Amino acid sequence: MIDLLQTSPQPGGAAGGLIQFLPMVFIFVIFYFLLIAPMRKKQKKTQEMLSKLKKGDEVITGGGIFGRIAALDETRGFVVLQVADNVKIKVARSAIAGMATEPEAATAPTGS
Repeated sequence: MIDLLQTSPQPGGAAGGLIQFLPMVFIFVIFYFLLIAPMRKKQKKTQEMLSKLKKGDEVITGGGIFGRIAALDETRGFVVLQVADNVKIKVARSAIAGMATEPEAATAPTGS
């Protein structure tokens, strides 16, 4: 047993240590391409949409409220939505989930 403690380390042991980390690096690369990259792309698209908002756009909030933008406050970061006649609500600009555009198939007249 004492002989085992006194033996010198095998040459090439450091390379074996690096190979042990290779699966972790591989998992991180897969994790990046499957989760992080698409999420960053979606965030960039959402930020671009929020920066292009203008008065009169029809939007939907994260809570499912549809409305037309009545006013924008760039400095404080909120939007005033008109949800019905004489009904306006103030929401955070970040609460806007997307543009409320109807699908073309639903608005196209039928042939019959």
